[in-house]
Amino acid sequence: MSGDRPSPLVIERILRDRESIWQQIVAERDLNALTGRMLTSSAIALACYGAVLGFFHSPLMALTSALKLPLLFLVTLAICLPTLYLFNLVFGARLSVRQSLALVMVAITVTSMLAVAFAPISLFFLITANDYGFFKLLNVAILTLSALVGLRFLTSGMQVLNDHGLLAPEAANAKVGEQAAAQAPAQAVPAAVAVGATPAVATGQSAEPVAVPAGAAVAESTPNGAVTTAPAPAQVPTQGAGQPAGAPFPPGMLPPGYMAQRPWDGRAARGGEPAQRPASMTLLYIWILLFGFVGTQLAWTLRPFFGDPGQDFAFFRSIDGNFYAEILRTIANL
Repeated sequence: MSGDRPSPLVIERILRDRESIWQQIVAERDLNALTGRMLTSSAIALACYGAVLGFFHSPLMALTSALKLPLLFLVTLAICLPTLYLFNLVFGARLSVRQSLALVMVAITVTSMLAVAFAPISLFFLITANDYGFFKLLNVAILTLSALVGLRFLTSGMQVLNDHGLLAPEAANAKVGEQAAAQAPAQAVPAAVAVGATPAVATGQSAEPVAVPAGAAVAESTPNGAVTTAPAPAQVPTQGAGQPAGAPFPPGMLPPGYMAQRPWDGRAARGGEPAQRPASMTLLYIWILLFGFVGTQLAWTLRPFFGDPGQDFAFFRSIDGNFYAEILRTIANL
């Protein structure tokens, strides 16, 4: 599915073709349109699910919950997004505000669509098991599960951006470039080279073998000036200082004029050790915890969403206690 093709079912694209979503965010291509579609889809899905929650009390509560549940997610995003953006800036990441917003909106879209997918189950228990405590815990579990899956998409997207170097500090990228330049030959001599042929090496320095890792790509120059890459041969017959004509270099060695090219994966400079996780990825998990705490406290502030059948309708309740104490109290009452 093309990343530029508008579609009202943005969730289907996220689930079926998520790689194109990540690539679109990396390239910052049409992010305003993508974010707008995700925002619209999320608001509609959360409003539908909120209406199911409020129907436990009354139709009027269903209407207010349909308004407050999308508001809950959007206000939580507005509170926490600057923190995510500044975390990335402090640790050298190169994410823009639009990229950060699009990533978080992917998570919210997945969360809202999973929640509305559970709406028929919630409605079924509303009709068949009219118990306030059970219904409240059931929907808290549904929203928690949906949020965990949505945040998993957020971490996956951040990992893709990390693979493209958007989370690595620029200083680290410069250091990698310096190391690659230091390991390159002093002079690169274009030559048309074929395995088993003797390339002409025009250099004033003594020919010394250059070690090339097995399987590395080798840059070669063709007669028309184009540069191509080919796997490094095990043995290349050539003439070097102190060697007879046609004597092969040892396996894995190449004469001057070759440039070994291998994609940087964060291992070579550390002797083959796995690449370290960037600090911005570690801070992402801290931000997810912060997002969860802000969201739950805001949900407690905006309550009621379900509406206790023993109390009259109210748009808001007084702020006393907290979300976690209420959940524990509900479990104890069950």
